[in-house]
Amino acid sequence: QAPVVGADTVIIESPLFRYGISTNGAGVVRAELRQFESYAEGDGAVQLVPEEARALIGYRIAVGERVIDLGSLRFEPEQAGPVSLAEGDAPRTVEFVHADPAGEFVARVAYTFDPDEYVIGVRVTVGGLGGATPRLLIDMGPTLAVNEANAQEDQRSLAYVVNSRRDGIRSVPLRDVKADRIEEGPLEWVALKNKYFLAAVLAGDGEDQAFGGVIARDAAGEFTTDLTATLPAGSGGAFDFRIYLGPQQYERLAALGDGLQDVNPYGWRPLRPIIRPLGHAITWALVSMHRTLGLGYGWVLILFGVLIRIILWPLNARAMRTQMKNMALQPRLQEIQQKYKNDPEKLQREMLRLYREEGFSPFGGCLPMLIPFPVLITLFFVFQNTIEFRGVEFLWLPDLSRPDPYHILPLLLGGSMFLMQRISAKATPPNPQMKMMMYFMPAFMTFIFLNFASGLNLYYTAQNLASIPQQIQLTRERQRQQQQSRSRG
Repeated sequence: QAPVVGADTVIIESPLFRYGISTNGAGVVRAELRQFESYAEGDGAVQLVPEEARALIGYRIAVGERVIDLGSLRFEPEQAGPVSLAEGDAPRTVEFVHADPAGEFVARVAYTFDPDEYVIGVRVTVGGLGGATPRLLIDMGPTLAVNEANAQEDQRSLAYVVNSRRDGIRSVPLRDVKADRIEEGPLEWVALKNKYFLAAVLAGDGEDQAFGGVIARDAAGEFTTDLTATLPAGSGGAFDFRIYLGPQQYERLAALGDGLQDVNPYGWRPLRPIIRPLGHAITWALVSMHRTLGLGYGWVLILFGVLIRIILWPLNARAMRTQMKNMALQPRLQEIQQKYKNDPEKLQREMLRLYREEGFSPFGGCLPMLIPFPVLITLFFVFQNTIEFRGVEFLWLPDLSRPDPYHILPLLLGGSMFLMQRISAKATPPNPQMKMMMYFMPAFMTFIFLNFASGLNLYYTAQNLASIPQQIQLTRERQRQQQQSRSRG
């Protein structure tokens, strides 16, 4: 049915938000986040609801085969004018009521707003259905408005996410919804997200308050999907749930429970058991350093890179010393290999005997070299998706969450890698392959990091520069060992 003509929008605002509830169906038609700037065309705060959307969140009542679209009904608000809440005010409830003048059907939608939170408590009650048991259909979508300077960057992150009590969290990019999809319940929450912001409905407390399921339908657009979540009535006959319309800030989402902080899953599914907790730990560490030390995030990233290098200093030293010992053993290993080249079993025993005598493990240097890789992968997702870095300036960088516009940091990163390899090469025999890698790897990494977040480049550049003293120390140690070996020879 077509929406009622002449609908009004009741504005509820606080220092955090400016939400709008329409008298057509009492749906959410405006969600402005006042503390976040939109970088899309036009100035102003972040707005989650696209201009062309009828409503970001709307409601229907299902009674058997009959469906009543509340969006086609006129609701009268408890207060027609705007509702202003100051910081620290008590939560305020605003109720919208529809009473059918030609029948007994009555619907009430009550919203409870906390001026210091992005969470809205919702209670929907209906009457006049002749004793039938209704279900609430919560419609979300079809998308979230673009608020980033690079629209494609925002759109690529558009997805709907559900948290199933049986199967856990599942995220589906909107661009992949080409036909109807069903997510079976019970579900703790249903969310629509882009890169940094989120619209979610969360079930109330109790076993009977979970969402029964979700239907996702292609909305005839590449980055649009119509979501419908089904909620059965609670024990008191009312539908109780919460709405979150706000930023993807870890602490806020974690406080809501049910794993909502994982609505933006880090990494690829097989690696998530490692990357997800590591990502949360790194995010917590960076935010805590920012608050505790009172430093800007740019300096925090530099300090964090240096600290990580200090923590890994013993492991890196062990790996390099293992490599040096391996090089020292090479003449003896080659002698054994030549002597027992026709007896593989004897060859293996003699090599193991040599390793035991020298207290050397050929794999001793592998673990320290592998540890940084999960951290590297995790940091990529942390810097790409952490809202705390969004729009943060540092020196010449306009935004730590976006690439360096002048490519200075990727060049510094490549230069520091080249310098470390050049220092290391002073204590190794001439090797054409190593020489080629000394030039190729820094150039390759510079190219790769050109379009990565400048915060990630800043962190790794700081870590590389902090590792140069250790590289010099170990190179000198290796040179001394080589001189001693030559003098004994």
